[in-house]
Amino acid sequence: MQRHSDSSQLALKCLKDTEANINNIIIMIGNFNIRDNLWDFNYPYHSIHRILLFDIADLFRLGLSEPTNYCPTRYLNNNYNLNLVIDLMFLKLGSEELDCHFIHSEWCLISDHALLTVTIPIFNEHVQTRKHMIVKDSNKENNFITELIVAIRGIDTNDILDIDSLENIVQSLTHDTKRIWAKNSKIINITKYSKSWWNANCNRDLEKYRLSRYIEDWKQYKKTVKNTKYLFFNQKIQEITNKGHSS
Repeated sequence: MQRHSDSSQLALKCLKDTEANINNIIIMIGNFNIRDNLWDFNYPYHSIHRILLFDIADLFRLGLSEPTNYCPTRYLNNNYNLNLVIDLMFLKLGSEELDCHFIHSEWCLISDHALLTVTIPIFNEHVQTRKHMIVKDSNKENNFITELIVAIRGIDTNDILDIDSLENIVQSLTHDTKRIWAKNSKIINITKYSKSWWNANCNRDLEKYRLSRYIEDWKQYKKTVKNTKYLFFNQKIQEITNKGHSS
């Protein structure tokens, strides 16, 4: 979040009024237009606006960041006044990765303010590119459901005498479910072209057209895709609507 505040501190007052509607802030940065000897060592006074600024930072669970290189952030174009420190950065409290920032006085260019930067680490994240799946409405899906029902029906509940025996049955059912899933599913590559609405009917009509190359089969394939997408997204809309009503 970035802010510029005028001499009347209208930006701070706006933040104070709207703080309840802003969540998960990790950085607050900007020209707060407040001189205070807490961050400007050449200024001998405290500002009455500092309390409001820190109250807002506390509400957002932010703390004042200290620059790794102390220097002014605003440079005046005359020789009569000292340069100022009025550009500040607040970072998320308790964060070991975000605890300081750097002032780039040489990056002012045509502006009279220096730039403030902070390094935000990006951790390596495993992105799954392959997964097991069963095509909806396919024979494999029917086989999976049938075999799973047989496995559930085969559970002997008469042997459930204590917690340990119940745990053994649960573990056995978990093993059977994984085995049946592995037997009927196939591994696919996840790409940006993967379609969650695709089903066995789409596969069937596409394969039919590839074999025949007839225009009628192509039209049937396109019709099947259109109807499948229509039903799929209508169902998703209905699910979202029902979820909204229930909450």
